This record gives sequence, structure tokens and C-alpha cells, in this order.
Amino acid sequence: MSQTAPKFRFVDLFAGIGGFHAALKSYGGECVYAVEIDKEAAQTYARNWGHNPYGDITADANDDVMNVPEHDILCAGFPCQPFSKSGAQHGMEEARGTLFWNIARIIQVRKPKIVMLENVRNLAGPRHIHEWQIIIETLRDEGYRVAEKSAVFSPHLLPPEYGGRPQARERVFITATLIPESFETDPRLEFEPDPLTLPGTDWDPREGWDIEDFLDDAHNIPGCNLTEAERLWIDAWDEFVQVMWEEREGRRLPGFPLWADSWLDVRDAWKRDKSRVPDEPRIPTIDPTLPSWKRSHLIKNYEFFGAHHRVIRAWAEKWGLYTDSFPASRRKLEWQAQETPRLWDTVMHFRPSGIRAKAPTYLPALVAITQTSIVGPRERRVSPRETARLQGLPDTFDFGGQRPAATYKQMGNGVNVGVVWNVLREHVRRDAWLLKGHGAIGESIREAVLDVAPRSPDGILKEHQPTG
Repeated sequence: MSQTAPKFRFVDLFAGIGGFHAALKSYGGECVYAVEIDKEAAQTYARNWGHNPYGDITADANDDVMNVPEHDILCAGFPCQPFSKSGAQHGMEEARGTLFWNIARIIQVRKPKIVMLENVRNLAGPRHIHEWQIIIETLRDEGYRVAEKSAVFSPHLLPPEYGGRPQARERVFITATLIPESFETDPRLEFEPDPLTLPGTDWDPREGWDIEDFLDDAHNIPGCNLTEAERLWIDAWDEFVQVMWEEREGRRLPGFPLWADSWLDVRDAWKRDKSRVPDEPRIPTIDPTLPSWKRSHLIKNYEFFGAHHRVIRAWAEKWGLYTDSFPASRRKLEWQAQETPRLWDTVMHFRPSGIRAKAPTYLPALVAITQTSIVGPRERRVSPRETARLQGLPDTFDFGGQRPAATYKQMGNGVNVGVVWNVLREHVRRDAWLLKGHGAIGESIREAVLDVAPRSPDGILKEHQPTG
């Protein structure tokens, strides 16, 4: 029996474990080339997609070599090294020496019909405006229609029926369409294309998501469990949250970071002040050379401690807050959990800047294992399998016997499948008139049925379907 012919061919650069592959394969595409320099990620990719991408793009696409075959869609979640700002070079020449130059070289030689680039949000920020402009100018110089205004998306902003996931993971996408020769004089090309927008603009992630829908203990592993020290830190700050709720008569904790070490400044200044009013802390002098944001946080912390010092001092002494049991980073709390009554009811991150607590609706972006989210109600970290769900991968996705740390790393570096699926769909819709010059590729993508809707832990497709 002959297999159905692929609707288009795509290449998967900086492929990771295959987030782009999952989305484009669901559209009926065939991967004709993939490359990934991380050996463990390449093994995971090969295990699930039947193609070993292990290699180096700089060896496959340069001035002398072009090992990347012909294709219709180019996908790349590329690292972004800074481009030089010296001299008068522009476009591809200025990008030389960066990994984007290798992408540009492929585009120059192979001329894919659609280009999809993905990167961290900061690429579209003011500090990287030069790099952004070089990327846009390079694509335009090679004959592509591309919006200069950035398009930033996150899976938690997509409703579940569109493949959204409860993970705040903002990424910038650059999508471009090759201008067919027959369209080069089309007057519509004189206008700047609109930036992409994704469906579900009325979706409220704070009300719509419940992280519990994506969790189950069947895939829990020992590495997810909390250490005795971690439980101590959470128990201590959990009591602090509840005590302060009573102390502040039902008002939630302030939104600025609470720095317990700064409270010692108030105590010491109070002790030194011989004219002090008994039991009334004095606000210490702040170094005027400190950054304004730090001075602001210090003032707020001093005032907070001054207002509640009796309760805070008793709590700190009870838990040994200023002993070796609490590293400096665990003497800080960033409360972003609104009215959540207990710390154990939140989702937590152990960060260098402190313990960050959020409401248990959607998770922060997946990062390295040392900052893997802790789900308070489950009293453990999210499991590797659960992180895969948050990236839109099914429970059939196979990590083999690799270390959990490798899976966490791969998920933290990955791209969300549902976001990619929708970005491509919306790009094709926006440029439908232009893609008519490239055959049926645009129509085949527009007519595809979404196959990345969320599935319950037992694998049953939830009853969500997009409209339109």
C-alpha cells in the first residue's frame, strides 16, 4: 500500500527534541533534514521521529558546502549571538560568524517558501534592536515579505481548544513568505504586513487554567521529591504567609520582593539610635549610589518591617531564619500568588533571587532542573512527563532511559507545539494571497485539523475543538 504523499517538505534547524517537527508533521509535512548539536537531544529526536539530527549546522551550510536539501518550509529556533555594530556592513555580511548567518545561507541557496524563526523574547527588545533589524533586512534582501513589528506568543495565552498549555513561555516568532516572481509588482507589497495575532484573545489564563488538569503522580520519580531543607524553607515561609494574613487583617502580601536580610538593617539602626522611641524601629540611611530599583525595594522592606516588626521578629527567631539552615536566597520571598491563602497552595520556584510563589493556575517557563517548578498541593516538583505535556507533547513521547536532568533541560530549551501550530496557521492565513503563487502549500495548511488539543492523563482527547 502506498503512503500518502507529503503536503510539503520542511527542515528543522537547531531541532532540539522536535517541537517544530511535531507541529509540522501534524500538518502533513515531511522532514527532509534536521540538525541538532546536543547529543542527548538528538537521541531523543531520533527515538521519536526516526531521523538522527546529530550534527553541526556550520559544517552543513556555509560558503563551500550546502548539505541542506530543497524544502518548502524552514524552521529554526536558533541561538542569537550578538552581531557586530562596527563598520558599514549590512545583512548577511554583518551576520557572518553567527549561527543566523548559516540560516541565511540556506535561505539564499534554497529559497524556501516559508521561513519560521523562533527566539527568546529579548531578541525583540530594545537591547537587541540592531540584531533584529539585521534579521529583518536579510530576509527582505533575499526576497521575503516579513513584518518588522515583533510577534510574541506564549502557550498560556492560547485556549486549550487551540492547543494552549498552562505555561507562561513568551517567545518571539519571525515568519516570512518568499515573494513569487509573478507577484513582484503587486501593489499590496508596498504595505507593511500586519504582525501575527493568535486566536483566543478573550481567553483569561488566570481564570481558565488549572495546573492540576495536567498533573498525575503516575509519572512521579524520586528526583521530583523535596529535600528536608526545602521543606523547612517552605514550611517557614508558609507560616509567615498565614501569620501576615492575620496581622494585616486579610490583606495579601505586598507585590515587592521581601528581603529578610534587609530587616536586619532596620534592627541594627534601631539599636544604634540612642534617642529612639522604645520598640519603634528606625528606617536606616540608604546608600544613594545604589540603583533606583534597589533603593525602592529597600525602602519598602524597611517600612514593611517597621509596621510588623514584633510578629516578624518572633517568626524569624522560631524558624532560625538567620542561621546556616537558610541560605541568603532562601531568606527572600517574591509573592505573586494574589489571594492564595498558603504557600503550600502555590506553585513555587527556587530562584537565586528568592522563593517565587504564583497562583496554581499556570506555571512559569520551564527552565533548568535547579529551578523546576514545585507544585505546592502535590508537595513535589513537576515530573519530566508533566513538563512534556506542558510543551504540547503526548504521553507517548519517548525519552528512553535518559537522566531526568536531560529531559528537564530539553523541555526547558524546547518550543511549544501548540504555539508553533498556530503561528504557522495564522501566517498562512495572513499571506494566503501571496502563497497562491506557491501552489497548494497554503491551502493544505489552512484546511488542516488541529491535532494538538490537550489530552487528559489517561490519553482521552478532551472535548475542545477550535472554530473557524
